Amino acid sequence: MDKDFWQQRWRQGQTGFHQTRVMPLLQKHWPALCLPADSRVLVPLAGKSLDVAWLAEQGHRVLAIELSTIAVEQFFTEHGLTPSIHDSILGRHYVAGRIEFICGDIFDLDAATLAECTGCYDRAALIALPADMRRHYVAHVYGGLPPGCRGLLLTLDYPQAQMDGPPFAVSDEEVQRLYTPGWRIDRLETRDILEQEPRFAERGIDRLSTSAYRLSA
Repeated sequence: MDKDFWQQRWRQGQTGFHQTRVMPLLQKHWPALCLPADSRVLVPLAGKSLDVAWLAEQGHRVLAIELSTIAVEQFFTEHGLTPSIHDSILGRHYVAGRIEFICGDIFDLDAATLAECTGCYDRAALIALPADMRRHYVAHVYGGLPPGCRGLLLTLDYPQAQMDGPPFAVSDEEVQRLYTPGWRIDRLETRDILEQEPRFAERGIDRLSTSAYRLSA
């Protein structure tokens, strides 16, 4: 799983992971984080998610990280926004109002940038990475977020042997293992969603659930 994989998915329009509505679990559980409105919220591997705009509408300053220039430019076009653009060692920055996208690699984020984020929303990053990269991702990104940071993590779980990821299966046991002891983990909800996700059933999956976690540093 490398950068070229995701770049190719966007070039070829293979973006079935993109949701055409704001994630209901985000709307339901985000208030449980009790983050001040002006908090800077990190959204890793953001794609062109509508969730980014929703978080900005709550008053947050959103920092979204995405590899694909196509995804970033489509986000601003589809929302009728004209961003200012500048480059840094982290990548190309697109800024409009409360929303900033960095078109770059999440693993290139530096300590200073992570330390500014007091919130995090992870719907598509952890489950997009194979097991060895998940460990590296949590150590680098979550390890750099400041004390007091709060996050909402959404995961999928299914029999991994029945389908190749992404998205990958991430069990509750793995979440506990990845984020302990640095984070307090509260599982807010787990629901079965196989009936609502026929594309998974078509690929041979016989069990599929999603979980929402509140993470507190």
